Amino acid sequence: MDVTEFRELLSTEGLGLLDSLPAFDSKTDVVRIVADLRKAGHSPALVAAVLSQSKLRARAVAKFGPFAGRMLFTEAGLEQATRLKVAALHAGRFRDAGVGRVADLGCGIGADALALAAIDIAVTGVERDEVTAAIAAYNLAPFENATIEHADARDFDLAAFDGVYLDPARRSDARRLKDPADWSPSLDFAFGIGSRLPTGVKLGPGIDRDLIPAGVEAQWVSVDRDVVELGVWFGVAARPGVGRSALVIGEHGSAELTAAADSPDVELGELGEYLYEPDGAVIRARLIGDLARGIDARMISDQIAYLSTDTAVDTPFAVGFRITETLPLDEKAIKRRLHALGIGTLEIKKRGVDIDPAQFRAKLSLKGNDDATLFLTRVAGKRVALLAQRV
Repeated sequence: MDVTEFRELLSTEGLGLLDSLPAFDSKTDVVRIVADLRKAGHSPALVAAVLSQSKLRARAVAKFGPFAGRMLFTEAGLEQATRLKVAALHAGRFRDAGVGRVADLGCGIGADALALAAIDIAVTGVERDEVTAAIAAYNLAPFENATIEHADARDFDLAAFDGVYLDPARRSDARRLKDPADWSPSLDFAFGIGSRLPTGVKLGPGIDRDLIPAGVEAQWVSVDRDVVELGVWFGVAARPGVGRSALVIGEHGSAELTAAADSPDVELGELGEYLYEPDGAVIRARLIGDLARGIDARMISDQIAYLSTDTAVDTPFAVGFRITETLPLDEKAIKRRLHALGIGTLEIKKRGVDIDPAQFRAKLSLKGNDDATLFLTRVAGKRVALLAQRV
């Protein structure tokens, strides 16, 4: 969206037209809506802008819930925005640390700034892209304690602030930037602020762990089994004694594993009746050992992030499966057995073997009405296939 298009959208006509549209879904007859709006005298540019926003608002419900219906978005801004429930946890850290004024550097469309403002923390969002900054200002308009500055985070004066939140831009023209020195602002810049002020830095969960400084809290967060971010926390925004954390958010609410550092693995043992796949946040935080000790589980093979127990356990930190059969990891043997069992729907998971699940599935010619999960992995170093049902 360019500046001209945004100004047209932000006009009284544009906002009124946007709010008059029915909720967008996959069944929406876009061609008919365009024709009706054009017949009513609206310009092609405005019609395109409001329909684009209508689609984005529909997608944004997953991150912002009912608040999405009054917000504006860009495609990239929505993709990169923090989910509101996670942003609320970020904001709570600053409140609990007694931080009263936060600079949100690289604020995007304003998700984290919204959460900070909502709990009465004075927040200034800083965004270098003009249109994105204007959208953030619109989204934050209901809050008197929130302002947005169109500026470069690297040049912004932090003298008046006692806390900082950063989400470095890791893309340029839809191209992912691999070198942290090329991020905006750079990782060194972000961590440098953390050495001076209570700071939170939002990063991708797959970042090289060697880049994480000593003496900070690194928290991996998953939402509905999807690892969405790594938060690196400095100063009083970090919790004493917590160096590694896995925060798991889902239907159960939220649950967290914490430790001072990476936890040592448990010993290898025999494959039991149940197999547990740790949540991705637990794996990223390297807290598999602590999880295993907590549920009295054992590892089934070296360097394989599956755990096994003899009895079923209930944990928010892993998904459980009951193993029904152990098969040789042989495509023809597996195919014959699945056909005999009438398995037509198959979830395939793999660890420790060089197999593409999609290609493997295509060779099985599945037929039948039953479903199952197939693990392609190693047990005690040997390649096996484990047929299982979700607990």
